[in-house]
Amino acid sequence: MKDILKAFELTSSQALNYTFFALAVLICAFILLKILRAFLNRYIRKSSDDLKVDPTQYKFLNNALGFIIYLGAIAFIFMVIPKLKTVGVTLFASAGIFAAIIGFASQAAFSNIISGIFIVIFKPFRVGDIVQVSNHSTGTVEDITLRHTVIRDFENKRLVIPNSVISAESIHNYNLIDEKVRNHIFYGISYDSDVDLAIKIIQEEAMAHKNFIDNRSQEEKDNGDPAVIVRLINFGDSSVNLRAQVWSKDPILAFELKTDINRTIKKRFDLEGIEIPFPHRTLVYKGQKEG
Repeated sequence: MKDILKAFELTSSQALNYTFFALAVLICAFILLKILRAFLNRYIRKSSDDLKVDPTQYKFLNNALGFIIYLGAIAFIFMVIPKLKTVGVTLFASAGIFAAIIGFASQAAFSNIISGIFIVIFKPFRVGDIVQVSNHSTGTVEDITLRHTVIRDFENKRLVIPNSVISAESIHNYNLIDEKVRNHIFYGISYDSDVDLAIKIIQEEAMAHKNFIDNRSQEEKDNGDPAVIVRLINFGDSSVNLRAQVWSKDPILAFELKTDINRTIKKRFDLEGIEIPFPHRTLVYKGQKEG
C-alpha cells in the first residue's frame, strides 16, 4: 500500500479522500441511473398507452443509459483527481497498440451499436411491430438493445438477432404506416361447378366473419362495388381458380379470418354442390415393340 501511495505521491489522508470521492461519484451515478430508468419506464408506458407514441427510441435509450452514465462517472473521476488525470493522459497517449487490438476485437460490438442507432433513427421497424426478417420466423419486436433485437414469434419463443445482421436483411414489416391487411385467398372449383354461385358463397362467408372490415371508399360504395372482390384468375389443369380479396384490421386477425372462412366455405361448397377438384393423372403403359 505504501509503495502505491509513494508511486502516486499521495498521503494516506489524500488517498482516503480520493477513495471516498470516487465511491460517492459511483453511488451518485447508480442512483441517477435508477431514477432515470424509472422515469423513462413510466414515461414510455404512459406515452405508448395514452399518446400512441412510438416507444422504440425510449427503450433503446433506456438500454444505453447504464453504459453512458458509468462511462461519464469514470471519466469525471479521472478528470477531478489530479494524479489519476495524469495517469489517464499517459495511458491514452501510450495505448495506441492496445486501442488497435481492442478496436479490431470489438468491431462486431461497435457494428451492432451503430446499427442499433440507425434502426432507432430510420425506424424500419418499431417495438411492437410484427415483422419477418428474411427467412427467419415472423413475430413481434419486443426490444431493441445496444447489441441485438429481440423478436417474439407466435409460439412465444424469442429470436435474438444482432443489430448488424438485422440491418443487412430484408424486413417485411406488417405494421409500417398502415396495419390493415388484404388477404388474397385462393380457391379452385371444378369446371362443372357454377362459378357465380361459388363467388357468392365466398363473399357471404367472408363478410359474415367478425374480423372482416369493409375497406371500400364512399365512391366505391356508391358505385355498388362489392366489399369482397372475387376474381377468376386462370384456368388450371383440373380447376377454375378464384382469388378473393378480404380486408382485416391487422395480420393476426387476418390469419384468423382466413383459416375460419376456409372451413365455412368448404362446408357451403359441399352443401350447394360446388366441387373442389383434385388433380387427375392418366398413365399410359406402352407395350414392347414387336421384334
